[in-house]
Amino acid sequence: MLFRGGWVFDGTGRLLTGHGVLVEGERITRVAPIGEFDGYAGAPVDTTGATLLPGLIDCHVHLIYGGEPDPFATLDKLGPGQITVKALENAQRTLAGGITAVRDCGGKDYLEFAVRDACNAGRLPGPTIRAAGRLICMTGGHGNRTGRVADGVGEVVKAVREQVHAGSDLIKIMATGGVMTPGVNPEDAHYSAEEMAAGIAEGHRFHKPCASHAQGRDGILNAVHAGVDSIEHGIFLDPACIAEMLARGTYLVPTLAAVRHITDNSSAGIPTYVLEKAARVADRHRNSVRHFHEAGGKIAMGTDAGTPFNHHGDNARELAYMVEAGIGAADALTAATSNAAALNRLDDRGRIADGLVADLLLVSGNPIDDIARVADRTHHRAVYRNGRLMT
Repeated sequence: MLFRGGWVFDGTGRLLTGHGVLVEGERITRVAPIGEFDGYAGAPVDTTGATLLPGLIDCHVHLIYGGEPDPFATLDKLGPGQITVKALENAQRTLAGGITAVRDCGGKDYLEFAVRDACNAGRLPGPTIRAAGRLICMTGGHGNRTGRVADGVGEVVKAVREQVHAGSDLIKIMATGGVMTPGVNPEDAHYSAEEMAAGIAEGHRFHKPCASHAQGRDGILNAVHAGVDSIEHGIFLDPACIAEMLARGTYLVPTLAAVRHITDNSSAGIPTYVLEKAARVADRHRNSVRHFHEAGGKIAMGTDAGTPFNHHGDNARELAYMVEAGIGAADALTAATSNAAALNRLDDRGRIADGLVADLLLVSGNPIDDIARVADRTHHRAVYRNGRLMT
């Protein structure tokens, strides 16, 4: 296929004009000025009035949840087979929404691994999936309903080893309380600095990237000082947190959609404790993300898809929320492409360049001028994964 006629966003912040993109099989073989393709004998893909981008990457989803007002109550009614099928359906909805790779940040009993393996092998259509398995939390901590509860340095290390043994692609450790768990405060640190350091060191010892749910200041600092690869949410970032993250190159995965969809649906059956906490943190969340971006921090897009009214397939809406928070459109798109690929160690995805995998999204118009061209899936023309048209 030769894509020609429109703009090309290369995934690194550049919007190219007058360029063609040649795809052969699963890979991009050439990106060059269109004149270089004179004499091309195949049927071109006309992108006039449109932009070709790398497929988007969502660094924080939960495939076992479906955006219900109370996802945990819904999950409790399902058996293992039903949960697995639901995770597959959510993965396929995600792909149809222009997301060609995801990082699942916590499932249930490793059921989502079957979906990961089938999609990654191409046996079933779906995005590339990296999965954490069981998230690791303290007794009574955020995520304890589905996570691996572990207390003390030795038990945390053991819990990490269990995830490695089960085949997890990354380690997810809960540094603080959160919005979706009753009886905990987002501001409170949960694991001690020693427990965080031990868990993250053990994950890295086995070559696993580590992500930390971290909303409150002290928990964020515990995770960053321990060498975590990404801070998820980062609601109460302060100047000290930002300085430490910049010094270590720690990514922020903002998940603005998670709180946004709760506060936008406050009368729709969401538990009261969730509504109260979401309302308390909403403004601070947006401000923290803006300050981190202004300071030059590394951001990778994530949505927390699966949380209330945060539906799989609508993941790209996060880009609009990022722009509303003060991130420029080109930077937001970079966060969803090359930055997200780097965080997930997907070295051959997330950019449009010679030799890389042809995960592509074609949208009407110019998303640098109007982020809705990507954020609103009604403007999507086509999604390609591994060079094959998906939608």
